[in-house]
Amino acid sequence: MKTFELITPCHFGLESVLKREITDLGYEVSAVEDGRVTFVGDAEAVARVNICSRTAERVLIKLGSFHAESFEDLFQGTKALPVEDWIPKDGRFYVAKAASVKSKLFSPSDIQSIMKKAMVDRLSGIYGIKWFEEDGADYPFRVFIKKDEVTVGLDTTGESLHKRGYRKLTAKAPIAENLAAALIMLTPWHHDRILVDPFCGSGTFPIEAALMACNRAPGLYRNFTAEKWSTLPASVWKDAREEAEDEIIVPSDTDIQGYDIDPSVIEVARANAKLAGVEDLIHFQVRPVSELSHAKKYGFMITNPPYGERLEDKKDLPLLYGTLGERFKALDSWSLYMITSYEDAEKYIGRKADRNRKIYNGMLKTYFYQFMGPRPPKRQK
Repeated sequence: MKTFELITPCHFGLESVLKREITDLGYEVSAVEDGRVTFVGDAEAVARVNICSRTAERVLIKLGSFHAESFEDLFQGTKALPVEDWIPKDGRFYVAKAASVKSKLFSPSDIQSIMKKAMVDRLSGIYGIKWFEEDGADYPFRVFIKKDEVTVGLDTTGESLHKRGYRKLTAKAPIAENLAAALIMLTPWHHDRILVDPFCGSGTFPIEAALMACNRAPGLYRNFTAEKWSTLPASVWKDAREEAEDEIIVPSDTDIQGYDIDPSVIEVARANAKLAGVEDLIHFQVRPVSELSHAKKYGFMITNPPYGERLEDKKDLPLLYGTLGERFKALDSWSLYMITSYEDAEKYIGRKADRNRKIYNGMLKTYFYQFMGPRPPKRQK
């Protein structure tokens, strides 16, 4: 089967997690850059990574790259790309997004417009028509320009991969599903270990952990733009879904819990867990952080506490983080993993983090603080 270069964007700071995922799926990574991982794969890889990746934003087929310092360069470089290999006569094609960093061309709307004209010009010569009805399947392109080097990718995913389909309801400031999954994957947590999120909100951390516990592919029950393309065989999607379904397990030893002080938020989390099909694996409870406790040892707290992005909320943060620190100290064998932009987090938790990783949550710079507890004793066989 023909292979392509495939580009998978991700959150800045989590490239290593995505690289491990791609490698574990059996593909050769060719480049790791800020916010994206490139690898070599075929049509089957397009389907498998879309369905199975927990941390990628989307899967792009790289059409090509070229240097452009002017709009004429951009037009000619785009016109040289073999878009007809993918776009049929009735295809609806457009540049869905253009991003530019440290480049002479920086206007997204102008970049999109010129590249669309260049594609029309090329396809007009190929198909012998001047007007395209564009009433067929969608073929969205995404363009990234860095230091005048243009990279063009055809988006096979459509709606971002973080949208698993289970989060119909949200609490305020929810964490993206793929970011939550990547952060869990940065910890040593395993499904036979306790996991508690004391600020669970919409339930994203517990739900993503439960999906991992039963080894269920996050994209198993959603659709992708490329499924409607005649250029990718339908069988690859069918085969990838069957493979993913065969990998599902039913864990018997999972202890995943989500707490929040707001009863309405807990109802949202329960509804989302039910939509995700993991409601039986998670215990949600209305509980303030001041009452955080657990009888078992060697557990994990993985959480996304309030950041205080609004000035009026910042005054509450010292008490909130101080209380979390006290309860964490009482759980003397536990580990705490926390993503926040609050600059005094370590001060009020009461200890310096063992590790601290900078991650961009959208445009917001955050830190993933890792306070590690002792390892549990080895179990007797």
